[in-house]
Amino acid sequence: MNRILLLMATILMLFPTSCARTGGEDNGPELILRYADNQPEYYPTTKAARYFASMVEERTNGRISIEVYGDGQLGGEVSVLEQLLIGGIDFSRFSLGTLAETMPEMAILEMPYLYNDSEHMWRVLDGEVGKDFLSVAEKYGAVGMCWFDAGARSFYTRNPVNSPKDIAGKRIRVQESELMSTLIELLGAKSIQIPYSDVYSALQLLKIDGAENNMPSYYYTGHYLVSPYFYMDEHFRLPEIMLMSSAAKGKIESVDPEFLAIIKECAMEASIYERKIWKETEEEVMKALSQTDVVITKPSEEDIEAIRTMMAPIYSSLNKEERAILEEIRSI
Repeated sequence: MNRILLLMATILMLFPTSCARTGGEDNGPELILRYADNQPEYYPTTKAARYFASMVEERTNGRISIEVYGDGQLGGEVSVLEQLLIGGIDFSRFSLGTLAETMPEMAILEMPYLYNDSEHMWRVLDGEVGKDFLSVAEKYGAVGMCWFDAGARSFYTRNPVNSPKDIAGKRIRVQESELMSTLIELLGAKSIQIPYSDVYSALQLLKIDGAENNMPSYYYTGHYLVSPYFYMDEHFRLPEIMLMSSAAKGKIESVDPEFLAIIKECAMEASIYERKIWKETEEEVMKALSQTDVVITKPSEEDIEAIRTMMAPIYSSLNKEERAILEEIRSI
């Protein structure tokens, strides 16, 4: 008997997933779901997650509640994705760099300098192309809910970078993505794949020379304190995607089949909200960094073109279908 109890306790510890309760408003929510984010509470995606959760609770009359766990409490992105696909976590927001390792169809959206600007990206993602890519998740046990903004990714380093030549030879941290590694190595740099949570200490201990990310992440993680040179080349403009596990979908429908459409609506509204606060956050961060010793360098058009040229070989690996998608994106 003791062995059985111990086994049950271990299972509960390993899989502390969402739970259902009987009753309605008087007895609390009928279904509690979990949402994971690896960013801190004040980050736009985590704020959007809480906004989403509050709308879901309101519009289901308290019958469904979503608990948001920010700051990587439920694990890093790779671990969270694994848990979500087996139903251990119900919702999360993922970078395409992480997602494409499991869902390779997404890799085309990671290509360098794919979009002309932010407006171009949202014309693509809010249209049929974006809907098609959201539906890809269904093949893997998830539901694509909406797109979040994550700005443009640039390099930041411990030592000055004034041109693409200065990146060559440097050890640059990239997401745990083979495509990302390949792209960085095309610049002559050495790619280092380490978890996001380990980047600060790796910079501090001189294990890497720099990394690449968007400016709010650079600021809020404190990476600017140990890598004060920001080279704003904006080589990637990567949106992020909110996923729901297929298991959560079934649980929601068991409470009320109409709630699934309501929750998808809430996700789309959270997407618009996140984009708005992302822009505001970028402005605030730029202002905050101007009060520090950080040196922000904007490359010349010639240097941007040089980076494009060095990264261009990655496009030769695209198959016929991917090339067609690429042309469709460029034509929008």
